[in-house]
Amino acid sequence: MTTRRTRPAPRPPEGTPPRAELARQARTVLADAVRIAHWAAGAPGPGTTAPLAAHALERAATALELSPAQVRAGWDRARLAGLIELHGDTARPGWRLRAWDRDDSAVLRGWVALFDAWSLVHAAPAGIEAGAVAEAVEAVPQVLSLLQLSAGPVTVPALLDLLGQRVAELHEERCEVPLGPGRPATAATAAGATADRPGPAAGTGGTDADLNALLLDWALEGLAAVGALTLGHGHATLTPLGNWAVWVKLEQICVAAQSPAGNIEQSAADMLLGCARLTPGPARDEYRAWLAARTVGSAVAELLAVARGQDALLRGLAFEALRVVGAPAEPEVRAVLAEPSLRPYALLWLAEYEGNDPDDAQDVLSREEATWLWVDTAAAVADHGETGLLVRHLDTAVQGTVPALLDEVRAVGHPRTVQVLVALAAAHPDPALAKAVRRAAFQVHTGGA
Repeated sequence: MTTRRTRPAPRPPEGTPPRAELARQARTVLADAVRIAHWAAGAPGPGTTAPLAAHALERAATALELSPAQVRAGWDRARLAGLIELHGDTARPGWRLRAWDRDDSAVLRGWVALFDAWSLVHAAPAGIEAGAVAEAVEAVPQVLSLLQLSAGPVTVPALLDLLGQRVAELHEERCEVPLGPGRPATAATAAGATADRPGPAAGTGGTDADLNALLLDWALEGLAAVGALTLGHGHATLTPLGNWAVWVKLEQICVAAQSPAGNIEQSAADMLLGCARLTPGPARDEYRAWLAARTVGSAVAELLAVARGQDALLRGLAFEALRVVGAPAEPEVRAVLAEPSLRPYALLWLAEYEGNDPDDAQDVLSREEATWLWVDTAAAVADHGETGLLVRHLDTAVQGTVPALLDEVRAVGHPRTVQVLVALAAAHPDPALAKAVRRAAFQVHTGGA
């Protein structure tokens, strides 16, 4: 870990504007989204569902002097950038909106979230099968890398050639046989595709080259729509924002390649176990390295699957890794609030994500949730820690006395309660207290009061 700790902070490419200027550009790109987010936060009864309800769309267009199309586009951008959060049918201001005017880092993270969601901002061509659209999205990082490394305009034919090569590689990796001209479209089209999109559809006699050209046009237009690049006559150029964002992602891949513990190739569970004894800083570096080698969606799903498992230590570490993911993980984390074993972790994650001080985040937990989390953490310590840590863990309980703690621990119904109490009784040096804990464990085990 010495090499990792002493690695100098990477410098962005020469000519990259300062962060303050990048943040100014990001604020410009998202100006309409910010206006709409403020309107939604302050308008009477702005509760809506996605997309924006018709009556709210009309009110916003009138109030903001924007066209309905501009309002609808700004609304979607505000949601994707974390400026608006939807809680059921109610729109609430996101934490980024509150920090927008004073925190350049929050602005840049919001714009990067929009950049990552470019394929949702710009509807995919109609009539193209979802698999072909997904392949194009998966190939776009190589297109962006070429644009970034070229440090200037790149012709569309060169980008098309690279896209075609990457799509062919994806087919080969999946052992697929090319279907040749006229790959059929299916009834399942890409999410959000619009029927009035011009251009040839797959299955109408076009070749794979025609399909790739159509998908490249869509991708370039989508990236231009979020401010990542500009389109000229037959060429494309990254904007300063786009150049910086691609450089950041390439740097993350370089960090991944230097992962000293080899965690990049591991499953989520093995990676988390490999990070268990690292201090927070190096552990976050390992999480970033592992995440950089995967798509956000698959990484979040794998981490949550581990969190649902039997190992309480991995449950806690999975949510630490999700903190590194940040905004893209928010919908999935919010979705697990209904799962009792994950709810306390998800509540703490969301509280910190929304800007609460980590020291105060515990306030969002009910007494029962805090007790459940105490037992879960004790289970992690009992399985992986030292006996002294388990004894000291007593001091972290919200209850003021051991008898009160034991009463509430018995009632909370954690599946590891008996094992935790037995381990605590064995570790505690006070014979009277150990006896009381053993009695509580026996009562839980036998179902007694």
